[in-house]
Amino acid sequence: MGGAFWRRPPPAAYRAAARRGLRVTIAAGAGFYVLLYGFDSAVAATYALFGAIAMAGLSHLPGSGRQRAVLLAGVVPVCWVLITLGTYLSVRTWSAVLGMLIVGFGLAFMAVGGPRFAGAATGLQLMYILPSFPPYDPGSLGERLVGATFGLVVLIVAEVTLLPEPAALPYRERAARAADGAASCADGLRAAPYTLPEAVLRTARALSTGLRSSHVPEAERPAGAGLRQRALAHTGLATRTLLGRLAALPPPPPGAGPPRPVGSGGGGAAGSSAGAGTAGTAGALDAGGPDPLRAVSDVARETAARLRGRAPAGQAHARLWRARQVLAAVEDGSPAVLRHNAALLEAADAALAMSSAADIAVRGRAADAPAPGRFWYARQRAPLLWWRRLSGHAGGRSVFFQNAVRISLALAAARLIAGIDTLPHGFWVLLATLTLTRTTVRETRTTERVALTGTLVGALVAAALLALVGTDIEVYAVALPPLMLVTFTVGPVKGVGWAQALFTVVVALVFAQLAPATWQLAEFRLLDVLTGSAIGAVFGLLAWPRGAHDELRRSVAVLLRIAAEIVVSTTAQLEAGGRRVPVVTAPGHRSLQHALVMAESAYAQYQSEPKGPAPPPVGQDWQAALITGHHTLWGADRLLVPPEPVVVPPLGREAAESVVRAGDRVAASMLLISARLDPTGDTADTTAPLHAPAPSATLADDPPGAPRLYYTAVSWLASLTADLARLAGDTDGAADAAAGVTAGAAAPVRRH
Repeated sequence: MGGAFWRRPPPAAYRAAARRGLRVTIAAGAGFYVLLYGFDSAVAATYALFGAIAMAGLSHLPGSGRQRAVLLAGVVPVCWVLITLGTYLSVRTWSAVLGMLIVGFGLAFMAVGGPRFAGAATGLQLMYILPSFPPYDPGSLGERLVGATFGLVVLIVAEVTLLPEPAALPYRERAARAADGAASCADGLRAAPYTLPEAVLRTARALSTGLRSSHVPEAERPAGAGLRQRALAHTGLATRTLLGRLAALPPPPPGAGPPRPVGSGGGGAAGSSAGAGTAGTAGALDAGGPDPLRAVSDVARETAARLRGRAPAGQAHARLWRARQVLAAVEDGSPAVLRHNAALLEAADAALAMSSAADIAVRGRAADAPAPGRFWYARQRAPLLWWRRLSGHAGGRSVFFQNAVRISLALAAARLIAGIDTLPHGFWVLLATLTLTRTTVRETRTTERVALTGTLVGALVAAALLALVGTDIEVYAVALPPLMLVTFTVGPVKGVGWAQALFTVVVALVFAQLAPATWQLAEFRLLDVLTGSAIGAVFGLLAWPRGAHDELRRSVAVLLRIAAEIVVSTTAQLEAGGRRVPVVTAPGHRSLQHALVMAESAYAQYQSEPKGPAPPPVGQDWQAALITGHHTLWGADRLLVPPEPVVVPPLGREAAESVVRAGDRVAASMLLISARLDPTGDTADTTAPLHAPAPSATLADDPPGAPRLYYTAVSWLASLTADLARLAGDTDGAADAAAGVTAGAAAPVRRH
């Protein structure tokens, strides 16, 4: 506890908090003093003060000052609705409690819309809580709305004009830089020795890491449910995939050189020295399509230009599509050539997905109609996309749903207790419940212990100040602005203990100006915070007490079980062959998409929660599980969902046995990891390793006459094998998997 009070943050944290504190102080103070002393309206002054504090001091709105101002301008009408509802529902305790339950859930659940909605939720909760207490006075609704509006307008002006922070690098520019990096990688792979130097690989990894959500400022994350936000997130994921595919691309077979079109130069001697299979591949490309790597490079640069606001012709996308069709048509050749072609196809598919997603992100529904499958959202309207997002999280396995249920029940209980016991200043009870309840019972307990200590210290200081100064309002009026500046500068940096201590003194100075106050005001403040924190602790214990810690394990386990089913189903369909037609997604894949959404949201919350006393296994890589899900989904769609109707012949006996056997081993490893992550009552306590054997052990030697489809499937299963090894924290196993694939049946796909 002492550490929580006396830790020494870096000076940069104080500078950022001071800028924010100055804006809050000016907005809240201007509204309070102008309306209280200029217009003699205590009601309007109260709403102006707490409106600014709620939306800027107690909320975390992400982004630059201009971005926050735009968000605040959008929530002003929402605040009007909430204040009106709270005013009229406060007529009875039961109506106020019911309104608190419904409104509290809705405002908390809006976090599914992304960081901006989540950041505004706390402030909007307070805009409903403030008018939901007696006195029931609909006649003062006008003053309440005017006060809140005045405070928010001043806050909007302060956000734009007062010490604004520079805007962060937009996600579109991050994706454009990564696309430029992918173009450079593709260019480098076209010349001997057909591998990327370590410096280029480091740059590619850095660009890929820069697109991860944990490395992107909250305001720039494409986490919304709308069309362009989904497409921009898809662009980032496809760009990361392309960088990973290019970094792992094996060199062409010795003496073959990269496939080149006619007249590109440099291919004569190499082509004549290659075997018949290589000559067949090069001939097909020479006759009908461009160099695949050059086409990938052109598409990447075209994508970067589009993301930066330019309007490229789109010819590069068409050239890469033709090159992909030529590559996909090559069935004859040596195993080395077919293996290399399979890796090229994966890179081409990633580049085409990146290009299509970027086009949708920039042009919206005016973009060229993409192929079905990954871009299911491209022609759907915003209400339907939002409905899919909301309905997808409407269940007990969603951490957003869990958080909304927890806080809405706690706030309703707090409103009921404050109404029945007629606690003085019952608003403080709900404020403590809202701001001190955390997603895990352990974090809630720690937070409340420090907060109560801070409140006690602040109550003692406030009581002494009220007793000494008495009714001398001028002293309180002079002391309030500097104290607010200190509160909103030191509190966010030093932690909840300091914040509660200073805020207790602030509210004492505020209420002492609104009405005569004695030292008992500090006593009421301490009692209300104690009551609110106790309610938060109870519901934190009753409703999902471990937060995302347990939910992440369950979500990943479900994801791996569904992925195992898809792996087995896919290899069985490859064995049997048959007619393939373009569909939005293959049967069963929508379940995996939903499981990925649940796991990703649980992982995002898990990262924000303090780790428990039992640390996770050393090397446990949860993000590898998410990448496993994406690789399963994308690889199966690539194998089973063609761009146009086609009849696929069955694999030969030996090739089918090899692929099915490898798929069964990968699926078995997924199920084993799933059982260890989310064990049932009779799960065997096995000491079997949590990673799949290296591909050299699971995949047979290349069967004679195996078609291209075999090598594509082998490459997909190899990438899943490496992902599973990383999920179990076995970096040596992942390295062995990569080595086994290179030496044996397929090229590895490195995690990126």
